[in-house]
Amino acid sequence: MSALCVSMSTLAFLLALAAAPVAAAALSPSDRAVIAAVERRLPAAHELLVRAVNVNSGTMNFAGVRRVGALFAPGFAALGFDTTWIDGAAWGRAGHLVARRPARGATAARAPRVLLIGHLDTVFEPDSPFQRYEASGDTAARGPGVTDMKGGDAIMLAALGALADAGLLDRLTVEVFLCGDEEKPGDPLALARRDLYAAADRADLALGFEDGDGDPRHATTARRSSSRWALRVAGRPAHSSQIFREEIGRGAIYESARILAVFHDSLSGEAYLTVNPGVIVGGTTVGLDHAAARGTAFGKDNVIAESTLVSGDLRTLTPEQLERARTIMRRIVAAASPHTSAAIEFIDGYPPLPPAEGNRALLVRYDAASRDLGCGPVTATDPARAGAADISFTAGRTPAALDALGLKGDGGHTVGEIADLRTFSVQAKRTALLLARIARGD
Repeated sequence: MSALCVSMSTLAFLLALAAAPVAAAALSPSDRAVIAAVERRLPAAHELLVRAVNVNSGTMNFAGVRRVGALFAPGFAALGFDTTWIDGAAWGRAGHLVARRPARGATAARAPRVLLIGHLDTVFEPDSPFQRYEASGDTAARGPGVTDMKGGDAIMLAALGALADAGLLDRLTVEVFLCGDEEKPGDPLALARRDLYAAADRADLALGFEDGDGDPRHATTARRSSSRWALRVAGRPAHSSQIFREEIGRGAIYESARILAVFHDSLSGEAYLTVNPGVIVGGTTVGLDHAAARGTAFGKDNVIAESTLVSGDLRTLTPEQLERARTIMRRIVAAASPHTSAAIEFIDGYPPLPPAEGNRALLVRYDAASRDLGCGPVTATDPARAGAADISFTAGRTPAALDALGLKGDGGHTVGEIADLRTFSVQAKRTALLLARIARGD
């Protein structure tokens, strides 16, 4: 096995990698200089990861999110980046850390423009029992956000530092965007992501440092959208004994059940399309507070329900699939049963990152870097296993995007979140080598 690449996280891959020929001969002296620089920077990157994980940065802990931003900002500044904190008060969140560094030298005008995307927040608020980094031997560590995604942020900074050490960072224009509200986006979302949209418009390619599906053999070229829908149904109230009379109608609960069943039957057969009713309340009077994730209902067994509220999500792989699904759902809702009425509202969320030739081409280059390191092939994650992420906001704006370059592990969004530290070096070297070759125009 190549000394340039540490071992992977699954036994089968370890055995396959050990038996495979190492392609290290494909590494140029410049490549080797970059990899050596990554090695030198890994101890400091790991120390930064530990410090960041030990700061609670649940999305709604604004002070904690800012503190994590303050931990990372000096590292970018030391590399010559101009750092800015974009205040998030206008969308009800802490804000975002942005770092920018233009290319320098005679070729600066032609330098590739690279956007690197991460986030500072986690799903673990200050009242969570999961608060500290905890090593498990030399190869694993538990901690809130260790993989999702403070590990990815540390890898990003280590890779950029290696490029600077090797004299290649000047050949790129780099913008780093570390969101402070990825786990619970602010409202309105369009305002919360306005500056990320602008950064995407400026970029030739975007790299995301989420952990993806946790498998180091995979990177993400396509992600599904994540948007909401809200269904309101009204029926004619009456005594329950009259429910089957034609002049009374189905009532709100039966009608909601019918609509949901038709949603399922009409939309469940299309690849990468999912429609899920997550919450339903029904009765005489109802209320649903989406922000608080709570619903209320008043009604009696012997009264036909007058109202229901249903809230759910809709996920698609392309904007066209999203609009087609919404059209079908609107048509179903409009065909109300007698003596009932229904209305549906769609609330935009994270857009899809559709499959694109530029994304696939970027994966080919990343895969080549991995193989040349002796770290084995990297293939695309099945989009069915790739949830929404901030890189999706680059879709249609940036010609090429690739995600899941961060620290790998398991148990994300749970108190069992654990990182495979053996992949820290692998991911940093893959990223650094990819960026070095882009910078050189290889």
